[in-house]
Amino acid sequence: MGWLKGSVGRARHTDAEEDDANSDKQAPHLEVLETADEKRARWRSVYIIYFTMFQMSLGFSIVLTGVWPYLDKLEPGSQKEILGVAVGANPLGQLLFSPLLGLWANRSGSARAPLLATLALFVLASALYSQLHLTRPHAKYWMVLARFLVGVSSAATLVSERTRAVAIVSLAQVLGFVVGPALQAAAAPLGAGAPYPPPGDFSVPFRLDMYTAAGWINALLGTINFILFLPWCFKEKKIAAREAMIAQGKDSEKEALESLKPDPISSWTLVGAFFVLVFNFVLLETLATSLTMDQFAWSKSQALEYMGALMSAGAVVACLTFAMIGPLTKFFEERALLLWGGFLLTGMASVFCIPWGPGPPPLAPRNATEAGGGCPQLTQPWCASSRGLTLTQFLIGYACVSVGYSLGVTLIQTIFSKVLGPRPQGVWMGVLTGAGCLSRALGPVFVSAVYARRGPDATFGSTAALTLAALLALRLVYARLRPPALTPDPTPTAHEMQPLHKDDT
Repeated sequence: MGWLKGSVGRARHTDAEEDDANSDKQAPHLEVLETADEKRARWRSVYIIYFTMFQMSLGFSIVLTGVWPYLDKLEPGSQKEILGVAVGANPLGQLLFSPLLGLWANRSGSARAPLLATLALFVLASALYSQLHLTRPHAKYWMVLARFLVGVSSAATLVSERTRAVAIVSLAQVLGFVVGPALQAAAAPLGAGAPYPPPGDFSVPFRLDMYTAAGWINALLGTINFILFLPWCFKEKKIAAREAMIAQGKDSEKEALESLKPDPISSWTLVGAFFVLVFNFVLLETLATSLTMDQFAWSKSQALEYMGALMSAGAVVACLTFAMIGPLTKFFEERALLLWGGFLLTGMASVFCIPWGPGPPPLAPRNATEAGGGCPQLTQPWCASSRGLTLTQFLIGYACVSVGYSLGVTLIQTIFSKVLGPRPQGVWMGVLTGAGCLSRALGPVFVSAVYARRGPDATFGSTAALTLAALLALRLVYARLRPPALTPDPTPTAHEMQPLHKDDT
């Protein structure tokens, strides 16, 4: 859905003083751009986009806490490397197919057909995830395929609306990330369900348990989203290019866009920093269930229930953080808040998750056939020599990432959108979203492999160093993280050109 997010556009400053300052400049041409009825229709469509971003983020995150115990139930003894592949398949599908879907939308002149097609695929892939017991003994491959298809299935605003729209899109994404595991935890009372029949026995085709509930919730939300994108509700409108043309005094939208070039250094630095930020967040959400089962000897149901409660608390913290962004930007500059509030706190989350305990983590019984009940030293030899993670550390680390990621993901997209200026931002926003997809695809594979083989010290130590490097890079380009100047052509030049046009005519 990255291509869709870019096509929606961005905008509105939450700072009341900026709104007052810009209102006089923009008031003369607002009526030229759209009528009041057109504006209401446009924002109704934007709200549908907000719901879509929430639903797609939730579609990725709702299985994060349950995918490992679900996989271990389907095929006991599965390796953690498969966990990384199953989680990473979703953003990989999004990364590979977003450009194709964007091309389809551009060629057809409408995003409706690609949206409806991908939402239908989302519903089918979610239902497949809930029916994986029918695919045994090859369930792990079908799980990867189902998550890949969900990823495959994964509007316009004014400059004066920039921060508001980006903040709400970011809020929708973050809430989707944190609410998903909470919904998975809410399904924990359903239990693991009856034992699976032998492979090939399809006498019980439909299952509803604490693992399959995630897929059915996705399918239901996808169906609702499909209905919202039907023509009677969702309307498409392009407005950013027209605003850029009027603001710069150009004769055509194409001329206005060609004269407005984003700064490549600041733009690509923000793209790389966004990659690191999402990488850190996905790292902790991917490993949370297996990490707590290893470090605290939690069972599968305990891990789902406790992590769901923790992530629900994280959702509350995220909402409070978003509510505080507006007031905070009145006292602190957005760029400073991004560095020292977003990236520093996210890096500290990795530091706190490096085990500091005096002894090793609790060890699982050597004859255990399923995950849970301690650290499995047979498949993870580092368990016997590593220090254990304390619950206090883990809670502090999760609190840091809940605040840091919420601040960072909002401010980095807001600053990035401002750096690009008042232009249709589909291509650049597609690049930014692609970086997020790449980190969500590579992150789970990397961390599951590193964690399984090297332990939490190497895993969280490497992400802490990566976050510090991103913070330093942003500090180096700090002065360039500004919007481009929006000034019409100088009046003398316009007068010099007028006689030439008169002669030509």
